[in-house]
Amino acid sequence: MDLRDTDLRASTLTRVDLTGARFEQVDLQDAFLRNVDLTGARLRGAWLERVDVDGELLGLTVNGVDVGPYVEAELDRRHPERVLVRAAGDGGADAVRTAWVAVRDAWGPVLERARALPEPLLHERVDHEYSFLETLRHLVFCTDAWLRRAVLGEESPFWGAGVPHDEMEEDDTPVPVDRAADPDLPQVLAARAERVAAVDTALAGLTDERLGGTTTVTGEGYPAAGEYAVRRCVMAVVREEQAHRLFAERDLAVLEARAARA
Repeated sequence: MDLRDTDLRASTLTRVDLTGARFEQVDLQDAFLRNVDLTGARLRGAWLERVDVDGELLGLTVNGVDVGPYVEAELDRRHPERVLVRAAGDGGADAVRTAWVAVRDAWGPVLERARALPEPLLHERVDHEYSFLETLRHLVFCTDAWLRRAVLGEESPFWGAGVPHDEMEEDDTPVPVDRAADPDLPQVLAARAERVAAVDTALAGLTDERLGGTTTVTGEGYPAAGEYAVRRCVMAVVREEQAHRLFAERDLAVLEARAARA
């Protein structure tokens, strides 16, 4: 397909394959790109002003300079628990426990900031991302899926108000959650506290042998039935908790500014 002199302003492209496409003299001002794969993308003669990039950078060259290592070093300086999480990726059970405690405890100040805001703001989305309460509900879902279902083998692991990742279509993988649910802060915090305690308990008894083994998931649900490395399951919880805290901090700053203007 060859599009030329076409006005596509305010269009929405979802699940469109543009692999190998060329963009020449294209106006992308104020474009919003979410969950996009830009592997191998090349920008020449690009004008970037007030550009905000949030994602996984595995080789990013800007004007001939590989900026990835600089970004990673600065993120490690700001968030030291990142180093612990990476070490846990191929470390023993003690390394996983150490990373989890650091990630878990880093949420304390974040929750205090959230409690200081009017609750309606905690239901608001920022830049089309999860609201603060949806973030916590997603972490509940993550623990239910990867710890309670996958590792512990619980038959009914899911909280009805959990939030699956957006890419999971409602009819793709059957999980007993109500996507229209809108629980309040105390309800969400109570559910989250139970999951944090479950992770604490599970990791307290985790051995190197168990960490290096596999777990069998049966029945319909998420993750799908099959064999999974225990490390993959456990680290999915740790990494999601770490990543979504950073997202929550970013969005809380916006919500706090909204509250100040009110």
